[in-house]
Amino acid sequence: MQQANGVILAQKLAGLLSGSRLFRIAIMLTLPFLGVVAAFGIAPDTVTEPMVRKQVVAELALPAATPAASRVEEGYWREERIQRGDTLSELLARLGAEDPSALQFLRKTRSVRTLNQLAPGRTVRAHIAEDGRLLVLRYRSGSRVLNVERKGDDFSASEGPVELERRVLMKAGEIRSSLFAATDAAGLSDAVAIQIADIFSTDIDFHRDLRRGDHFSVVYEMFYDQGEPVRSGRVLATEFTNVGKQYRAVYFQYSESHGGYYTPDGRNIRKAFLRSPLEFSRISSGFSNRFHPILKQWRAHKGIDYAAPTGTRVKATGDGVVEFAGRHSGGYGNLVVLRHQSKYTTWYGHLSGIARGVRKGARIAQGEVIGFVGATGLATGPHLHYEFRINDVHQNPLRVVLPAAPPISAELKAAFHSAAAPLAQQLELLRNLHLSRLD
Repeated sequence: MQQANGVILAQKLAGLLSGSRLFRIAIMLTLPFLGVVAAFGIAPDTVTEPMVRKQVVAELALPAATPAASRVEEGYWREERIQRGDTLSELLARLGAEDPSALQFLRKTRSVRTLNQLAPGRTVRAHIAEDGRLLVLRYRSGSRVLNVERKGDDFSASEGPVELERRVLMKAGEIRSSLFAATDAAGLSDAVAIQIADIFSTDIDFHRDLRRGDHFSVVYEMFYDQGEPVRSGRVLATEFTNVGKQYRAVYFQYSESHGGYYTPDGRNIRKAFLRSPLEFSRISSGFSNRFHPILKQWRAHKGIDYAAPTGTRVKATGDGVVEFAGRHSGGYGNLVVLRHQSKYTTWYGHLSGIARGVRKGARIAQGEVIGFVGATGLATGPHLHYEFRINDVHQNPLRVVLPAAPPISAELKAAFHSAAAPLAQQLELLRNLHLSRLD
């Protein structure tokens, strides 16, 4: 009926508006409503087929009940930190274990001798039954872990390497007094701080260039054992802003055993020489004329003196070959001289000792330890005397323009950009977070 009414209405409109433009417009506006009327007219008369219902009965096999002897014993896990002077019995008591048989096993079994060397500060984890029996004991010592497990009325012990979980973390900090103080405040280990200083050592002298307000960000590896941080790993990317100038570096491993740090666009972050042969110290005498404290006369000081405790490691500032290593007849005392790229030489004087393997003709890599700070020769106290010469002419190590190291090769550029892009994005995120905190 509703559909018929709609047709009649359309016929009337056609009679009124036939042959006109207004007719065509009216039909276009009316047809959608006619369709709706038709739809509502058809829906009530739609025929639906009845659904067929079928009852199914099936037998389900239940899992076999676990014998009481094979069920995992309930209890609780507890962790205790070893204290100075602890004994095995005191440690087990704090863990909540009341198990004489376990104590006897730990004392008499040779395979658990590691546990007898209780190092203060390390942790022991134990699974204790509700009745106080020791079910599992786990003790990590360095890179190895000892596991003691109850099996019925007996125990078994095994020792092996720790299976560490690798995580990638991000941190940022700001210099208030020193790099170490800033990394401590950011929750970073000294190992990470030393890597940051080493990465930028050819651009920033961390003895004298740091300023309050300098800031850094770092993406680095951290290794965990069952959720507990064990040690930090390699710095994967880092950024340092020194006196408003920004330095960035990402790590790229270009072979199974070799890698290095580059800027995000592929330039080698390292120069051919480090700015300083020591990780951290202070300059006690610069490149200038001075009154010699022993000779009691004014004379040119053609090097840099770095004051540092006796035994501080001295690093080669560049790849080279040992030209001299031993006691010098002049005022240098124990001296190492390295030759680099034919025209460059570096001199390291007043050493307390020379590192093993450093002898004439030996090849030395940049950053390799070649000796240790001392006070041999004409020296009033422990320090390193460092000289940088070009064609045997003394240069100021702090001002000389250092040659650059080679960039990423053309065949490795695609792999480098694929690896560097996500690291650069993480550094960008850390920088934006730092700027937002400043705002």
